[in-house]
Amino acid sequence: MSPAASIAREQHGLFMWTWYLSIPVMVGVFGVLFYVLFKYRRRRDDEMPDQSHGNPMTEVILTIVPIIIVIMVAVPSVRSIFRTQTVVQATSDDVVIHVTGYQWWWKFDYPQYGVTTANEMHIPAGKRVILQLNSGDVVHAFWAPRLAGKVDLIPNQDNRLWFDTDPDGTGIFTGQCAELCLGAHAYMRFRIVVSEQDEFDDWVAEFQQPAVVTTATDPLIAQGRQLVASKGCIGCHNIGNYSEGVKFGQPQYPDLTNFGLRHTVGAAILDATPENVATWIRDPQEVKPGARMPTLWQANDPNRDQEAAAIAAYLLSLGVEDGTQALAQASTGGN
Repeated sequence: MSPAASIAREQHGLFMWTWYLSIPVMVGVFGVLFYVLFKYRRRRDDEMPDQSHGNPMTEVILTIVPIIIVIMVAVPSVRSIFRTQTVVQATSDDVVIHVTGYQWWWKFDYPQYGVTTANEMHIPAGKRVILQLNSGDVVHAFWAPRLAGKVDLIPNQDNRLWFDTDPDGTGIFTGQCAELCLGAHAYMRFRIVVSEQDEFDDWVAEFQQPAVVTTATDPLIAQGRQLVASKGCIGCHNIGNYSEGVKFGQPQYPDLTNFGLRHTVGAAILDATPENVATWIRDPQEVKPGARMPTLWQANDPNRDQEAAAIAAYLLSLGVEDGTQALAQASTGGN
């Protein structure tokens, strides 16, 4: 693991210190064990050795050495706990994100910007990020190993996690639910996109005023827009690009506004290529067994593949000025 933030570096340093400390302990224990097994192995003409009980010097050594080892582990551990667990008060310079875990996806709300997205968190480099963690159903755990530690999301309990990123630490970092939450737990993943401040500001602006497109020159995209209504997609999912000033869907389902700006689909299971998005829409259970998204077509429906491709084309055009460009970018896995 290559830590990319101060919290992760603190935890990585503590882990490596305990690992280095364990090496002489293992060498000493196994060295004595094999020495004793060899030197005092039973021989054919052995007689019963002298029996004794207790050796003050040995007992003193076996008491003092573990105490020293515990102190050498405890001191840096306590120091790290106080450094990383301190409750911080949000300032205007921090990015505050409300994280809600659902079976089996992530909802990210940015109250200071009025932005909601799913499974993909965007933050600016060099800023402190404060996460308010809650759960919409069962216990989950937010864990982005290269940035911060793991904290549980518990229903009706506001837990908090904070971390900061390096000023030059842009990139995409993976995360995962680390608490067994049944069903598709293994597929409950997310991405954290760390970008320059101006790129983050552009991303926020695109979500604050999503481009509403009611007509499209591409017939596939136009068909897809019709299908998200006729198939009932907007009954569950909000799509800010669908209609001006109208909010669809329900909060317990992923918000699909500006879907074309995402890197992945299905809670970071697949790259958001046209083929992958169509596969996800056509049969969610094939991609993510246990997923709660229903299958919209019968298996023998002759229109299934074409209509799934049309919905995928429409979703991938959202938030991208040129839908054709979006499809081209998506086909390389870099949407």
